[in-house]
Amino acid sequence: METPHQLNNVNGLLINISESTRKIIFIICVAFCITPFASPVIALVLGIIIAQFTGHPYLHLNHKATHLLLQVSVVGLGFGMNVHSALQAGKEGVLFTIASISGTLLFGLLMGKWLTIGKKTSFLISAGTAICGGSAIAAISPVIKAEEKQISVALGCVFVLNSVALIIFPIIGHHLNLSQTQFGLWCAIAIHDTSSVVGAASKYGAHALEVATTVKLARALWIIPVTFISSFVFKNKSKKVSVPYFIGLFILAIIVNTYIPVVSVISPYFVMIAKAGLTLTLFLIGAGLSRKVLVSVGFKPLLQGVVLWITISTAALYAVMHFAV
Repeated sequence: METPHQLNNVNGLLINISESTRKIIFIICVAFCITPFASPVIALVLGIIIAQFTGHPYLHLNHKATHLLLQVSVVGLGFGMNVHSALQAGKEGVLFTIASISGTLLFGLLMGKWLTIGKKTSFLISAGTAICGGSAIAAISPVIKAEEKQISVALGCVFVLNSVALIIFPIIGHHLNLSQTQFGLWCAIAIHDTSSVVGAASKYGAHALEVATTVKLARALWIIPVTFISSFVFKNKSKKVSVPYFIGLFILAIIVNTYIPVVSVISPYFVMIAKAGLTLTLFLIGAGLSRKVLVSVGFKPLLQGVVLWITISTAALYAVMHFAV
């Protein structure tokens, strides 16, 4: 006999429907998100609505699904890029990357100490803001031996701010008349997760998407040195590092698309599938943002995350407006 998903104060506004109905609604939403009618913003908002009103029926699989789907989709985007333009984009973003990562980590640790937030929670939020959101948190948390609660708080904070950025960044970019290059750089530096970076940049234009994806994945490589540093700071002798192998596949896809003519003929189909995959990823991320997740973040960690994010966003915006074309 089916058990209705009861409305309760912990999970928010969940409506009283059967488990099978919840699954049908969820599957319909998934099917919609892979159609051309669903934009990244629509998919994210739809996911958040599902989280609040019907709940995610496959929540236990959500993290693995989003992680794998994001990696496969990013590799697919590589088939829409050219080696020469990608190198140029990466070169333009390297100085911004070094300055923003080191500055964010330092400021985040100081702010965490001032707000009396746990050292590990504060560091995870700072690393997620500085490098690549949930991927950085997932890579660093085992190295510093973070507890489940600390990881959940950091991930919740990052995902909430990602959702806001995906919506407001294109609006700000158009209002300030940022060029494609400027907007791509700004997204890559100031938005946490790769999925939201790609979602925002894809709304702005093809070149913005190319710049944003290349620079963001270059930033993701900083997971490696930051993880090593973390092992010393938190005195973990194992020093195990999770290497983002999909970045190598992304680079390989760019090379293949540039130098093998037969591949470039079918590349648009790979890119189309990849964009649909990223849109679906954003829906799944939104569907995981239940009221329980939002409440678990707490005021002080969220305040740290917001202040860090506003600081890096403002500084990066100033930098790209004055030093990038």
